[in-house]
Amino acid sequence: MSDSNTTDFTNPSTFILLGIPGLEATHVWISIPFCTMYVIAILGNFTVLFIVKMEPSLHRPMYYFLCMLAVTDLGLSTSILPKMLSIFWFNSREIDFSACLSQMYFIHCFSVMQSGIFAAMALDRYVAICHPLRHYTILTNPTVATIGLAMVLRCGIFSLPYPFLARQWPYCRTNIIPQTLCVHMAVVNLACTDTHVSSYYGLFVQFSVMRLDVIFIVVSYIQILRAIFNLPTKDARIKTFGTCGSHLFVILAFYIPRLFISLLYRFGQNVALNFHVLISNVYLLMPPMLNPIIYAVRTKQIWDRLLRLFTHEGP
Repeated sequence: MSDSNTTDFTNPSTFILLGIPGLEATHVWISIPFCTMYVIAILGNFTVLFIVKMEPSLHRPMYYFLCMLAVTDLGLSTSILPKMLSIFWFNSREIDFSACLSQMYFIHCFSVMQSGIFAAMALDRYVAICHPLRHYTILTNPTVATIGLAMVLRCGIFSLPYPFLARQWPYCRTNIIPQTLCVHMAVVNLACTDTHVSSYYGLFVQFSVMRLDVIFIVVSYIQILRAIFNLPTKDARIKTFGTCGSHLFVILAFYIPRLFISLLYRFGQNVALNFHVLISNVYLLMPPMLNPIIYAVRTKQIWDRLLRLFTHEGP
C-alpha cells in the first residue's frame, strides 16, 4: 500500500473528483441535462438583468433584489458546472487543492446569499402589502443597496471558515472525493483527524443563518396573510396575493429540495451513493435555472418586456 492515495500528506497538491460513482460509463449522457440546465440558467438570468436594466418601470426594490438573485444564480452555477462538465466530457478529474477550497467557498457563499435574498424579498413584499403608502420611502435605493451590501458581507464572512478549517486538517487517507464538486463535508471527511469543529460550524451556519432567514420569511408572510385577509373584497385579496406568487414559487424551489436533501442524508444510509451525488447536484443547479423562468412567466412586466424584445415592437 504505497500508492499516492495512502501516502501521508498534510497539504495535498490535488484532489481527484470521481464524478458520479458507479455511473462513469454514462457521464456523457448525464452531462446533457446538466449542460441544458446551465445554458438555461445563463440565458435566463442574463435576460432578467437585461430586461430590468432596459425597462424603467422595473427600477423598483423587488426587481433590484431579483437582479441580485440573478447575479447570485449566475455565480453559483458557474462555480459548479464548468468543472463538472470537464469531468463528464474530458475525464478531467484532478482539481488543485486551492481551487477545490475556492470552489467550496463560493458554493457556500452563493447558497447563503440566495437565502438572504429570499428574506430581503419577503421584506419587500411585507412593506409593499402591509405599508403600501410607505413602500418607496422605506425601501429607498440607498436602503436596498445597504441591504445588498449587508448580504454580501454576511455570506462572505460566514463562508470563509469553511475553506480555512479544511486547509488546517492533515489529509492522510486518500485524495479521492466521490463527488462532482468540492463540497465541505466530502473534503473534510478525508482528513485523518478529529474534524468535529468543521461539522459543528456547518450546523451553526445552517441553524443560525439560513434557519433565521426561514423564520423571517415565515413571520413576514404571516403578517402579509393577515393584511390580505383584512382586505374588503375577494378580488382585492386574490390580486394582492398574486403579487407574492413568484416569490413563493422560488422560495419553495429552494427550500423544499433542501429539506429533502437533509432528510436523505440523515435517514438515507441505505440509498446508493450515486443517487446522493446526483440529487445533490440537481438541488444546487435547479434553482438558478428555475428562478428566471418563474419570474419571467409570472411577472407581467417582465413577460411583456420579453415579448416586445422578441417581437421587435416599440417600447
